Amino acid sequence: MKRELGQQTVFFKNKPKIIGHYSIVGPKEGKGNLREYFSEIEQDDFFGQKTYEKGERVMIERALEGAVKDANLSFDDIKLFLSGDLLNQIISSSYAARKYDIPYAGVFGACSTMAESLALGACLVDGGHFETVACATSSHFSTAERQFRTPLELGSQRPPTSQWTVTGSGADIISSKGSGPIITCATFGKVADFGITDVNNMGAAMAPAAMYTLIAHFKDTKTKPEDYDLILSGDLGKLGSEILIDLMEDKGYKLGLNYKDCGQIIFKRNQNVLMGGSGCGCSATVLNSIVLKKLITGEYKRVLFMATGALLSTLSAQQGESVPGVAHAVVIEGEKNE
Repeated sequence: MKRELGQQTVFFKNKPKIIGHYSIVGPKEGKGNLREYFSEIEQDDFFGQKTYEKGERVMIERALEGAVKDANLSFDDIKLFLSGDLLNQIISSSYAARKYDIPYAGVFGACSTMAESLALGACLVDGGHFETVACATSSHFSTAERQFRTPLELGSQRPPTSQWTVTGSGADIISSKGSGPIITCATFGKVADFGITDVNNMGAAMAPAAMYTLIAHFKDTKTKPEDYDLILSGDLGKLGSEILIDLMEDKGYKLGLNYKDCGQIIFKRNQNVLMGGSGCGCSATVLNSIVLKKLITGEYKRVLFMATGALLSTLSAQQGESVPGVAHAVVIEGEKNE
């Protein structure tokens, strides 16, 4: 059964549904714009653990357990767990997975991991390989800063182009049975590199990849920006979003008021986050809070969710390598849209 629409897009005929979801964030995120929409707000950045890294593992565990409960399922019903994060060897996801007696496949797309895992999960469910799949990701400000940039103890000044890594985790349960928003298609992105070498300018590094994925999606699906109630990019932040808007306009696509970026909306202006939020947890928590809620209530009927990732490591940065980017997208429609 052929499901390929175009060069990069797959259409799902068997309507894989998001039947459960959950979002958990830290205290700073809990003071932001989406406070009333998050499933859980933790006031302890350590999440009851001795280190931030162990705390990030707990975030994924609680997000996954919350999503399973929201779906009214048990872990016996979950046939595969797809997850990834920003830490070396995706240890937050892998160490969380060891707690559960379910098959696990680790994925890495940097900050694009939420969309990547949803796209892969929907493919597996739509193809009949698994009935129910769990997808998750996370990020933590303190773990990301000391891995990718400088130890927090140094108190280094952040440049104007930098973003604030979101402390948060999101999880979804995708199934061929039950009810919930439907994943109708997925567009897998290509790696793009425009030569950005500044590890504090992730928005500029990821914007070209976002452009290529959006254009591929519109061409493959024969849709236009105005065909969606919401086009949501992951964590381009203020600068990256403006670059994306300009790049798209140069290619003949005008992004209107229905375009938003998770990194711009998660925090308030007075929270001193410079260009906005970033990290896997940024798009994961925004999607699994306000966006899915509005899809379920019918306020949104059709959402194009595109998470973006900067594919760097500390090693590549130290060697003077540029920062490649990638973006993956899924279209999610409310059941009421049918």
